[in-house]
Amino acid sequence: MSSVYNKSQGYKSLFSTQNIILASIGWGVLALLYFLLFSAKVPVGADCVAKLSAKAQEATTCLRRADWYVFGTNVFEAMAYLSASILCLRNWRSQQIVSDRNVWLAIGIGMLSYFLGGIFFGYTEIVLKEEPFPSLGDVFFVITYLLLGVGMVLAVASRRLNLETSQWIIVLAIGAFGSALAWLISNQPQTAAVQAQYSPGLEIVASVLNWFYVISDVLLLIIATTLLLAFWGGRVSLSWRMIAAAAFSLYIADMWYKYATNSIPNYQSGEILEVFWVWSGVLFGMGAVLEYDASLSRSRRERVRKRS
Repeated sequence: MSSVYNKSQGYKSLFSTQNIILASIGWGVLALLYFLLFSAKVPVGADCVAKLSAKAQEATTCLRRADWYVFGTNVFEAMAYLSASILCLRNWRSQQIVSDRNVWLAIGIGMLSYFLGGIFFGYTEIVLKEEPFPSLGDVFFVITYLLLGVGMVLAVASRRLNLETSQWIIVLAIGAFGSALAWLISNQPQTAAVQAQYSPGLEIVASVLNWFYVISDVLLLIIATTLLLAFWGGRVSLSWRMIAAAAFSLYIADMWYKYATNSIPNYQSGEILEVFWVWSGVLFGMGAVLEYDASLSRSRRERVRKRS
Protein backbone atom coordinates (compact mmCIF):
# COMPACT_ATOMS: atom_id res chain seq x y z
CA MET A 1 0.00 0.00 0.00
CA SER A 2 2.85 2.36 0.90
CA SER A 3 4.59 1.63 -2.44
CA VAL A 4 1.46 2.66 -4.33
CA TYR A 5 1.31 5.86 -2.28
CA ASN A 6 4.98 6.58 -2.97
CA LYS A 7 4.48 6.05 -6.70
CA SER A 8 1.51 8.41 -6.65
CA GLN A 9 3.54 11.05 -4.81
CA GLY A 10 6.43 10.59 -7.22
CA TYR A 11 4.10 10.97 -10.21
CA LYS A 12 2.64 14.17 -8.77
CA SER A 13 6.08 15.62 -8.05
CA LEU A 14 7.30 14.74 -11.54
CA PHE A 15 4.39 16.56 -13.15
CA SER A 16 4.34 19.44 -10.70
CA THR A 17 3.62 22.95 -11.93
CA GLN A 18 7.26 23.96 -11.60
CA ASN A 19 8.50 20.98 -13.62
CA ILE A 20 5.93 21.50 -16.38
CA ILE A 21 6.79 25.20 -16.64
CA LEU A 22 10.52 24.44 -16.79
CA ALA A 23 9.95 21.74 -19.41
CA SER A 24 7.83 24.13 -21.47
CA ILE A 25 10.46 26.86 -21.34
CA GLY A 26 13.13 24.32 -22.21
CA TRP A 27 11.10 23.09 -25.19
CA GLY A 28 10.71 26.66 -26.45
CA VAL A 29 14.44 27.37 -26.09
CA LEU A 30 15.38 24.09 -27.81
CA ALA A 31 13.03 24.94 -30.67
CA LEU A 32 14.66 28.34 -31.10
CA LEU A 33 18.16 26.82 -31.12
CA TYR A 34 17.04 24.16 -33.61
CA PHE A 35 15.65 26.80 -35.98
CA LEU A 36 18.76 28.97 -35.63
CA LEU A 37 21.36 26.23 -36.03
CA PHE A 38 19.89 23.95 -38.70
CA SER A 39 17.66 26.10 -40.94
CA ALA A 40 20.31 26.71 -43.61
CA LYS A 41 19.36 25.61 -47.11
CA VAL A 42 21.47 23.04 -48.98
CA PRO A 43 21.84 22.41 -52.75
CA VAL A 44 19.66 19.63 -54.13
CA GLY A 45 21.11 17.67 -57.05
CA ALA A 46 24.25 17.96 -59.17
CA ASP A 47 22.70 20.66 -61.36
CA CYS A 48 22.23 22.89 -58.33
CA VAL A 49 25.87 22.42 -57.30
CA ALA A 50 26.94 23.35 -60.81
CA LYS A 51 24.77 26.47 -60.77
CA LEU A 52 26.22 27.50 -57.42
CA SER A 53 29.75 26.98 -58.73
CA ALA A 54 28.93 29.11 -61.77
CA LYS A 55 27.15 31.67 -59.57
CA ALA A 56 24.07 31.49 -61.77
CA GLN A 57 21.16 33.76 -60.86
CA GLU A 58 18.69 30.87 -60.66
CA ALA A 59 20.92 28.89 -58.28
CA THR A 60 19.05 30.04 -55.19
CA THR A 61 15.82 28.44 -56.45
CA CYS A 62 17.30 24.94 -56.14
CA LEU A 63 18.41 25.40 -52.55
CA ARG A 64 16.23 23.43 -50.14
CA ARG A 65 16.18 22.63 -46.46
CA ALA A 66 16.88 19.04 -45.50
CA ASP A 67 13.80 16.89 -44.97
CA TRP A 68 15.04 15.86 -41.52
CA TYR A 69 15.13 19.52 -40.49
CA VAL A 70 11.58 20.22 -41.69
CA PHE A 71 10.46 17.02 -39.97
CA GLY A 72 12.07 18.25 -36.76
CA THR A 73 10.22 21.58 -36.90
CA ASN A 74 6.97 19.65 -37.25
CA VAL A 75 7.87 17.53 -34.20
CA PHE A 76 8.58 20.61 -32.08
CA GLU A 77 5.28 22.15 -33.12
CA ALA A 78 3.22 18.96 -32.76
CA MET A 79 4.49 18.19 -29.25
CA ALA A 80 3.85 21.76 -28.13
CA TYR A 81 0.21 21.69 -29.23
CA LEU A 82 -0.44 18.13 -28.07
CA SER A 83 0.88 19.00 -24.60
CA ALA A 84 -1.19 22.19 -24.56
CA SER A 85 -4.28 20.19 -25.47
CA ILE A 86 -3.71 17.71 -22.61
CA LEU A 87 -3.14 20.51 -20.08
CA CYS A 88 -6.19 22.47 -21.22
CA LEU A 89 -8.43 19.40 -21.09
CA ARG A 90 -7.11 18.67 -17.59
CA ASN A 91 -8.44 22.10 -16.59
CA TRP A 92 -11.79 21.25 -18.16
CA ARG A 93 -12.06 18.07 -16.10
CA SER A 94 -11.12 19.79 -12.84
CA GLN A 95 -14.04 20.77 -10.62
CA GLN A 96 -11.86 23.33 -8.84
CA ILE A 97 -10.87 25.43 -11.85
CA VAL A 98 -11.49 29.15 -11.37
CA SER A 99 -12.50 30.01 -14.94
CA ASP A 100 -15.44 28.60 -16.83
CA ARG A 101 -14.58 24.98 -17.65
CA ASN A 102 -16.08 25.37 -21.12
CA VAL A 103 -13.35 27.90 -21.86
CA TRP A 104 -10.71 25.23 -21.42
CA LEU A 105 -12.75 22.63 -23.27
CA ALA A 106 -12.92 24.87 -26.34
CA ILE A 107 -9.23 25.81 -26.17
CA GLY A 108 -8.19 22.21 -25.47
CA ILE A 109 -10.05 20.79 -28.47
CA GLY A 110 -8.70 23.69 -30.52
CA MET A 111 -5.15 22.75 -29.56
CA LEU A 112 -5.84 19.13 -30.45
CA SER A 113 -7.21 20.21 -33.83
CA TYR A 114 -4.09 22.27 -34.48
CA PHE A 115 -1.95 19.24 -33.61
CA LEU A 116 -3.86 17.12 -36.15
CA GLY A 117 -3.71 19.88 -38.75
CA GLY A 118 0.05 20.10 -38.34
CA ILE A 119 0.37 16.33 -38.86
CA PHE A 120 -1.49 16.53 -42.20
CA PHE A 121 0.43 19.69 -43.17
CA GLY A 122 3.79 18.02 -42.53
CA TYR A 123 2.75 14.77 -44.25
CA THR A 124 1.69 16.68 -47.37
CA GLU A 125 4.89 18.72 -47.52
CA ILE A 126 7.49 16.14 -46.47
CA VAL A 127 6.11 12.78 -47.61
CA LEU A 128 3.88 13.64 -50.56
CA LYS A 129 6.17 16.50 -51.70
CA GLU A 130 3.11 18.59 -52.53
CA GLU A 131 2.05 22.15 -51.75
CA PRO A 132 0.74 21.93 -48.15
CA PHE A 133 -1.60 24.89 -48.53
CA PRO A 134 -4.43 24.31 -49.03
CA SER A 135 -4.62 20.73 -47.77
CA LEU A 136 -6.67 18.51 -45.47
CA GLY A 137 -4.81 20.07 -42.56
CA ASP A 138 -6.65 23.35 -43.16
CA VAL A 139 -9.90 21.70 -42.06
CA PHE A 140 -8.40 21.23 -38.60
CA PHE A 141 -6.79 24.69 -38.61
CA VAL A 142 -10.18 26.28 -39.32
CA ILE A 143 -11.70 24.31 -36.43
CA THR A 144 -8.85 25.53 -34.22
CA TYR A 145 -9.50 29.19 -34.94
CA LEU A 146 -13.23 28.82 -34.41
CA LEU A 147 -12.77 27.05 -31.07
CA LEU A 148 -10.06 29.44 -29.89
CA GLY A 149 -12.39 32.32 -30.68
CA VAL A 150 -15.23 30.68 -28.76
CA GLY A 151 -13.02 29.89 -25.77
CA MET A 152 -11.51 33.36 -25.52
CA VAL A 153 -14.87 35.08 -25.98
CA LEU A 154 -16.28 32.92 -23.16
CA ALA A 155 -13.32 33.95 -21.00
CA VAL A 156 -14.04 37.63 -21.65
CA ALA A 157 -17.77 37.14 -21.07
CA SER A 158 -17.15 35.40 -17.74
CA ARG A 159 -15.37 38.46 -16.39
CA ARG A 160 -17.07 41.81 -15.93
CA LEU A 161 -15.20 44.22 -18.17
CA ASN A 162 -14.38 47.49 -16.51
CA LEU A 163 -11.58 48.86 -18.65
CA GLU A 164 -10.45 52.42 -18.36
CA THR A 165 -10.40 54.81 -21.30
CA SER A 166 -6.64 54.42 -21.73
CA GLN A 167 -7.03 50.63 -21.83
CA TRP A 168 -9.70 50.81 -24.52
CA ILE A 169 -7.36 53.07 -26.50
CA ILE A 170 -4.67 50.38 -26.24
CA VAL A 171 -7.11 47.73 -27.50
CA LEU A 172 -8.15 49.94 -30.43
CA ALA A 173 -4.54 50.83 -31.26
CA ILE A 174 -3.38 47.21 -31.31
CA GLY A 175 -6.46 46.20 -33.30
CA ALA A 176 -5.81 48.98 -35.83
CA PHE A 177 -2.12 48.12 -36.14
CA GLY A 178 -2.84 44.39 -36.49
CA SER A 179 -5.53 45.03 -39.10
CA ALA A 180 -3.33 47.40 -41.10
CA LEU A 181 -0.40 44.98 -41.14
CA ALA A 182 -2.64 42.07 -42.12
CA TRP A 183 -4.22 44.16 -44.88
CA LEU A 184 -0.86 45.20 -46.31
CA ILE A 185 0.48 41.65 -46.30
CA SER A 186 -2.72 40.20 -47.79
CA ASN A 187 -2.79 42.74 -50.61
CA GLN A 188 0.83 42.51 -51.66
CA PRO A 189 1.13 41.57 -55.36
CA GLN A 190 1.77 37.89 -55.97
CA THR A 191 4.56 36.86 -58.31
CA ALA A 192 3.66 34.95 -61.47
CA ALA A 193 5.42 31.86 -60.12
CA VAL A 194 3.27 31.91 -56.97
CA GLN A 195 0.05 32.32 -58.98
CA ALA A 196 1.04 29.38 -61.20
CA GLN A 197 1.22 27.05 -58.20
CA TYR A 198 -2.57 26.79 -57.91
CA SER A 199 -5.22 25.60 -60.28
CA PRO A 200 -8.25 27.92 -60.69
CA GLY A 201 -10.29 25.89 -58.19
CA LEU A 202 -7.53 25.72 -55.58
CA GLU A 203 -6.78 29.40 -56.03
CA ILE A 204 -10.31 30.28 -54.89
CA VAL A 205 -10.04 27.94 -51.89
CA ALA A 206 -6.63 29.36 -50.98
CA SER A 207 -7.95 32.92 -51.22
CA VAL A 208 -10.95 32.17 -48.97
CA LEU A 209 -8.75 30.40 -46.42
CA ASN A 210 -6.23 33.24 -46.47
CA TRP A 211 -8.86 35.81 -45.63
CA PHE A 212 -10.38 33.57 -42.99
CA TYR A 213 -7.00 33.21 -41.27
CA VAL A 214 -6.25 36.92 -41.55
CA ILE A 215 -9.59 37.98 -40.06
CA SER A 216 -9.34 35.29 -37.36
CA ASP A 217 -5.82 36.38 -36.41
CA VAL A 218 -6.87 40.01 -36.05
CA LEU A 219 -9.93 39.12 -33.97
CA LEU A 220 -7.87 36.83 -31.71
CA LEU A 221 -5.32 39.62 -31.33
CA ILE A 222 -8.03 42.05 -30.20
CA ILE A 223 -9.61 39.52 -27.83
CA ALA A 224 -6.20 38.59 -26.42
CA THR A 225 -5.42 42.25 -25.72
CA THR A 226 -8.79 42.67 -24.00
CA LEU A 227 -8.14 39.54 -21.91
CA LEU A 228 -4.69 40.76 -20.97
CA LEU A 229 -6.06 44.06 -19.68
CA ALA A 230 -9.22 42.61 -18.12
CA PHE A 231 -7.35 39.95 -16.12
CA TRP A 232 -4.41 42.18 -15.17
CA GLY A 233 -3.36 41.88 -11.55
CA GLY A 234 -3.41 38.91 -9.19
CA ARG A 235 -2.01 35.41 -9.41
CA VAL A 236 -4.77 34.04 -11.62
CA SER A 237 -4.10 36.76 -14.20
CA LEU A 238 -0.67 35.28 -14.95
CA SER A 239 -2.26 32.40 -16.85
CA TRP A 240 -4.18 34.78 -19.09
CA ARG A 241 -1.04 36.76 -19.80
CA MET A 242 0.38 33.52 -21.21
CA ILE A 243 -2.77 32.97 -23.29
CA ALA A 244 -2.54 36.52 -24.64
CA ALA A 245 1.14 36.02 -25.47
CA ALA A 246 0.21 32.77 -27.23
CA ALA A 247 -2.31 34.62 -29.42
CA PHE A 248 0.32 37.27 -30.25
CA SER A 249 2.78 34.53 -31.22
CA LEU A 250 0.20 32.85 -33.42
CA TYR A 251 -0.45 36.18 -35.16
CA ILE A 252 3.26 36.77 -35.85
CA ALA A 253 3.80 33.28 -37.30
CA ASP A 254 0.66 33.45 -39.44
CA MET A 255 1.53 36.89 -40.82
CA TRP A 256 4.99 35.69 -41.77
CA TYR A 257 3.60 32.59 -43.49
CA LYS A 258 1.07 34.72 -45.34
CA TYR A 259 3.82 37.07 -46.53
CA ALA A 260 6.17 34.23 -47.50
CA THR A 261 3.61 32.21 -49.48
CA ASN A 262 2.55 35.33 -51.40
CA SER A 263 6.06 36.42 -52.34
CA ILE A 264 8.25 33.28 -52.40
CA PRO A 265 7.49 30.64 -55.09
CA ASN A 266 7.30 27.08 -53.73
CA TYR A 267 7.93 28.32 -50.21
CA GLN A 268 9.32 25.65 -47.90
CA SER A 269 8.59 25.60 -44.19
CA GLY A 270 11.28 26.20 -41.61
CA GLU A 271 12.07 29.92 -41.56
CA ILE A 272 13.07 31.32 -38.18
CA LEU A 273 9.82 33.25 -37.57
CA GLU A 274 7.89 29.97 -37.68
CA VAL A 275 9.28 29.25 -34.22
CA PHE A 276 6.45 31.50 -33.00
CA TRP A 277 4.06 28.64 -33.86
CA VAL A 278 5.95 26.43 -31.42
CA TRP A 279 6.00 29.19 -28.81
CA SER A 280 2.26 29.71 -29.24
CA GLY A 281 1.57 26.09 -28.31
CA VAL A 282 4.05 26.29 -25.42
CA LEU A 283 2.41 29.45 -24.07
CA PHE A 284 -1.11 28.01 -24.30
CA GLY A 285 0.11 25.05 -22.25
CA MET A 286 1.83 27.28 -19.71
CA GLY A 287 -1.34 29.34 -19.35
CA ALA A 288 -3.34 26.20 -18.66
CA VAL A 289 -0.96 24.83 -16.03
CA LEU A 290 -0.70 28.20 -14.24
CA GLU A 291 -4.50 28.42 -14.10
CA TYR A 292 -4.66 24.86 -12.71
CA ASP A 293 -2.08 25.64 -10.02
CA ALA A 294 -3.76 28.92 -9.03
CA SER A 295 -7.14 27.17 -8.81
CA LEU A 296 -5.77 24.42 -6.53
CA SER A 297 -4.12 26.99 -4.28
CA ARG A 298 -7.35 28.95 -4.04
CA SER A 299 -9.30 25.79 -3.23
CA ARG A 300 -6.86 24.90 -0.44
CA ARG A 301 -7.15 28.37 1.10
CA GLU A 302 -10.94 28.15 1.03
CA ARG A 303 -10.85 24.76 2.82
CA VAL A 304 -8.52 26.17 5.46
CA ARG A 305 -10.88 29.10 6.09
CA LYS A 306 -13.86 26.76 6.45
CA ARG A 307 -12.02 24.59 8.98
CA SER A 308 -10.93 27.60 11.00
